Amino acid sequence: MGRTALIRYGTVPNVERFRVDVDEPLPRGTRVVARTRRGTEIGTVLDLFDGEPSVEIDPVLCVLRRASAEDEQNWSALRQTCQSEFDEWVRRIDGWKLELELIDLEWTLDRQRQILYVLNTRGPDCTRLAIQAAACGLGTIEVQPVGSDGPVHVAASSGCGDGCGCHAAGGDPRTHCG
Repeated sequence: MGRTALIRYGTVPNVERFRVDVDEPLPRGTRVVARTRRGTEIGTVLDLFDGEPSVEIDPVLCVLRRASAEDEQNWSALRQTCQSEFDEWVRRIDGWKLELELIDLEWTLDRQRQILYVLNTRGPDCTRLAIQAAACGLGTIEVQPVGSDGPVHVAASSGCGDGCGCHAAGGDPRTHCG
C-alpha cells in the first residue's frame, strides 16, 4: 500500500502531491526533504494519504525524509545567501535591459539550481534572463514568473543549463555579464 502527501514548498509556494518513500509518521506541519522537478527542497506536509492515490503523481515528486536540524540550518543559510544576492540580481536584470521585476529568489537545498521569481507572465524576457545568466556562467537558473494568483505554471521548464542550447544565443556574453 502506497502513501502520498500534499506538500507545500518553495519561497513562492507550490502545492503538489508527492509519493512518500519513508515509513515514519508525517503529521500535518512536518518539515520534509523532497525531490521536486527543480531539485531537492524543503517542504511542509499539509496532508498525508494512505492507499493508492486517486490522481496520477509525477514520478519525480517524492518525499525523501523528514527534515533534520542540519537540513533546516542549510535552508536558513541559503535564505540568507539569497537575501545578500538579491540586489546584485536586480542590477543584472536592469543592466541586461529586461522588463522584469525580481520579487524573490531561492536556492534548492542541494544548491544545484537557483530560482528567480519575477512579477510577470512567461514571455521572452524570462527566457532572455535564463539565457543571459547561463551565458555568464551563473549556474543553473530557473526563472519562475509569478502573477496575482501565484506561480505561473507551464508544461515545460524555463530553466537553463539542461542542454537547451542557450549559449548559442549570439553575441559575446562576457561583455554583458553583471
